[in-house]
Amino acid sequence: MKTFEQPYHTLIVWKESHRFVLDVYVATEKFPKHELFGATSQLRRAAMSIELNIVEGHGKRTKPDHLRFLDIAKGSLRECAAIIELSRDLGYLEQEAYERLEQQRRKTGYLLHQFATGTKERTDY
Repeated sequence: MKTFEQPYHTLIVWKESHRFVLDVYVATEKFPKHELFGATSQLRRAAMSIELNIVEGHGKRTKPDHLRFLDIAKGSLRECAAIIELSRDLGYLEQEAYERLEQQRRKTGYLLHQFATGTKERTDY
């Protein structure tokens, strides 16, 4: 079965990216109100972008299209890393929250890398 024929909900990479988005939303609830349109919004949008690009790429019928969306998701993941680090340094995230987000971000990144590698190797497109 081709990737795009499977529901995206079955993808482990989607499940973990979704968990990351939920974790980001919980963590950013504690950000200062003056950051609502700054770090809060930017981190939430970047995290959502990971999940949404996995889903959008999953529906593409060609390997290059699928890989392009996975690359965009990887870029959003790197953007999240920078915002999470900055948020910790600004005191918006306590160390425990930072570590929790970083752990989930790394897990998502690992799975995203593995998924992209597997997609590159597929021959059934």
